[in-house]
Amino acid sequence: MTKLKNIKVVVSDLDGTLLNPQHRISEYTKSIFQELHNQGYLIVVATGRHHLDAMGIIDKLEVPVYLVSSNGARIHSPNKEQLFAFNLDSDVVKNALNVEIDPEITVVLFKENVWQTNKWNEKLNAFQEELKYLPELVDYKKLDDFAAIKIFFSCSDHEKLVKLKDAILANSSEHLHHAFSLPTCLEFMDKSVDKAVAIEQVLEKEGFTLAEAMTFGDGFNDVQMLASAGKGLIMGNAPALLKETLPNLEVIKTNAEDGVARYIATKILDREFATS
Repeated sequence: MTKLKNIKVVVSDLDGTLLNPQHRISEYTKSIFQELHNQGYLIVVATGRHHLDAMGIIDKLEVPVYLVSSNGARIHSPNKEQLFAFNLDSDVVKNALNVEIDPEITVVLFKENVWQTNKWNEKLNAFQEELKYLPELVDYKKLDDFAAIKIFFSCSDHEKLVKLKDAILANSSEHLHHAFSLPTCLEFMDKSVDKAVAIEQVLEKEGFTLAEAMTFGDGFNDVQMLASAGKGLIMGNAPALLKETLPNLEVIKTNAEDGVARYIATKILDREFATS
């Protein structure tokens, strides 16, 4: 507990972490985060989601939250002021897509106001309770402007994504790095972009360090923020390979069990806020 007394900041991923399997924030989680705010903790959400999508979710917490979105390519203050933005150049994205892509793979470019995709994907749409970040069907062979916040691929066959990852890195490794946010989701960002880097910018602005932060995550786009925090916590529902990659970190309850909120209630807040 001595180490946890130094914690002043709580950082959480969304999907598979703060959100339950229905991609929602439970009432219990909401109540815990409101108490966390009342006790003076700084709260940061760090997600691969686009900011327009994520803002509608974190608004339901009804507390001030810094938002790191698109894996660190955007930072917004609690009053939704944009503090940082980084886009991939059109030529970099075009070159990355200039590889053989299996027709089963859904391709998405995160743009500022829409996400451009080669096919309608009901599973991806289901991640948004309300469609605030709208899809736009495009033919990538006819697209002129490839500039994007990040490149995203989805496929139920993980091995097809691994093959695509290798092909893109062979073409563009000097510009891009990748992460599997889920086994079915492959994302490419600029090498300078990472959740941990963006979180550090937020903490510097607020006068804190990563040593004073507790982070929660479940995907490989969370590795750096989990590894560099004062206390990194892996969700019970995270892939086994993530747990093996960070063997020294504690594994907590799953997102279906409100694992983040229950850990905070037990370890940070007064025990009266914990539930059985």
